[in-house]
Amino acid sequence: MSDSKQIKPAEEKPLLPEGCTLSRRRFLEGLGATAGILAAGVVPAVLSSQAQLAAASEGAKAEGGNAAIEGIIEENQPVNYPGKPVSYADPAGKQKWGMVIDVKACIGCRRCVYACVEENNIGRNSGFTYIQVLEMEPGKVDIEHTNVNYEQGGRPDKWYMPVQCMHCAKPTCVYGCPVIATWKEPDGIVVIDYDKCIACRNCLVTCPYDARHFNWVEPEVPEDEVNPKVPLEEKSGVVEKCTFCIQRTRNGQTTACTEACPVGARTFGDLNDPESEVSILLKTRRVWRLKEEYGNEPMIWYVG
Repeated sequence: MSDSKQIKPAEEKPLLPEGCTLSRRRFLEGLGATAGILAAGVVPAVLSSQAQLAAASEGAKAEGGNAAIEGIIEENQPVNYPGKPVSYADPAGKQKWGMVIDVKACIGCRRCVYACVEENNIGRNSGFTYIQVLEMEPGKVDIEHTNVNYEQGGRPDKWYMPVQCMHCAKPTCVYGCPVIATWKEPDGIVVIDYDKCIACRNCLVTCPYDARHFNWVEPEVPEDEVNPKVPLEEKSGVVEKCTFCIQRTRNGQTTACTEACPVGARTFGDLNDPESEVSILLKTRRVWRLKEEYGNEPMIWYVG
């Protein structure tokens, strides 16, 4: 990574929600809370060792691209699907959505974060974002000591890993919802019915990726920045998360984060299409998935 790639966060429009930070404690708080339900077998033991994660990564690489996606489409079936379309998006088609993120290409500029906040009406006062970009030390995968509050990306002595909802083929967050307010759509997108959510926050506990967020306050978005295609008022006092920009992807567009990436580090597409860019990457590159040993079968892969 050269100095010429250094890009500052977008200063002209600071879209990050007020007070948004992710300390080691915050990133792992959902994981630590699983202690009370491990005995019930809801979630596998928490990965806390850098060596374990690195070993899992190397194992995935050794298998090669084809082995990494063997049977994934068959496993990626609806879970708790109520049989009705999401109110603000078109019904699911025949696609199976997935994403590949090239961490060698990622420069940590956070433009994916800003684009996601704007596209999905994330409250500027909510204190969270759907996407977090982790700054890592060279040669290490150490999510326990990551830095998300770095001032500027593109540092040649660091590398960057974006994390968000993985839209797992076997989503423990969905299995843990007592009122079926969250489910996996036929095209693989995990969604939430804000009107049905009872704010029990069990899905926060059962998600191993800290990808779900509770709105403790009524989300505030400047009137001239509200996206009319995404719910806003319904988000008060409920859980929300990344939806793979369902309002866009169901209409033939890519996700806002993919579109905003200035270096093409993100690839989003249809796994059912063998000619799609994402399918080709999975077949030709050595890929790995975060916390793969949990068995959730995340639908976001990493290369690099």
